[in-house]
Amino acid sequence: MIAEQSYIKAKTIEQAIKEAYLTQGSFRFLAGGTDVIVNKFQGNETSQLLIDLTGIDALKHVVVIESQIEIGSLVKLDDLKKHKSIADNFPALVDAAHAVASPVIRKTATIGGNILCDNRCIYYNQTEWWRKAAGYCFKCNGDICIATGGKNNCLAKFVSDTATVLISMNACIEVVDNDKTSVIPIETIYTGDGIHPNNLDRTSLITAIIIPINKGDKTIFKKLRQRESIDFGSLMTAVTLRNNGSLKIVLGAVDAKPIIIEAKANDKLDEVIAEAVKKPKTINNDIFSRKYRKEMIGVYLKRSFQELGLM
Repeated sequence: MIAEQSYIKAKTIEQAIKEAYLTQGSFRFLAGGTDVIVNKFQGNETSQLLIDLTGIDALKHVVVIESQIEIGSLVKLDDLKKHKSIADNFPALVDAAHAVASPVIRKTATIGGNILCDNRCIYYNQTEWWRKAAGYCFKCNGDICIATGGKNNCLAKFVSDTATVLISMNACIEVVDNDKTSVIPIETIYTGDGIHPNNLDRTSLITAIIIPINKGDKTIFKKLRQRESIDFGSLMTAVTLRNNGSLKIVLGAVDAKPIIIEAKANDKLDEVIAEAVKKPKTINNDIFSRKYRKEMIGVYLKRSFQELGLM
């Protein structure tokens, strides 16, 4: 049995995965640590072993390969804007990265960690004494959703800024486990379960994010939050207009998973907006009300369509 709060700094992908298998489940991969360490102090993260990935240089690359860009999962959010290939081809990704937390946190937080950011709820992301006083919810071994009063499932909200944009741009992730490597669309990993928000094996590592370069595509990202820094999103929207006239709209922070709407530039966009407002299972688990966040979906999408020259 590994002693509580043990720590290992892996030097290779193979070592990190091997150590994960040896713990028999009670571990957590650590990248930037900007969420994991906070959750550990709050008592929301109780893994016996932290496997630090920051010593793995193979996860820190940014390369252009034919018609796509590959970004290592340990590339820091603040460093995305420093790569000309990213800034020139995907300015909305830089916008989304810049919208995460504060400047100090972005110098540590990684793009892979942000993609796997745990779902959040104002009734869960609190100190232990606060949760005990309010009552334990599904996400901390309780038997009720405090936000809704329901007893069926957890609807803690999906809050990854970068994943919201990356999904709209049809990005994929490279995932490595002990015996295989696979490349899958990012949206396929999110479950809609606030307790277990992604379906990756615990021993799997995201090693890279792969984004297709399609000249003429344009993406608009917007984020609702109380303050311009620090706060997680109460709503994120990403709208990508492709050069073939298709639209891919992604909503974040209004459901337990990213909400995706496909449309065309010549569709009736008021109807597309109405569908987007209706589709997410938004609940009152945020500092802003459910009603206000729903209204802002329409506002942000209309502004995005205007910036794209569609309205």
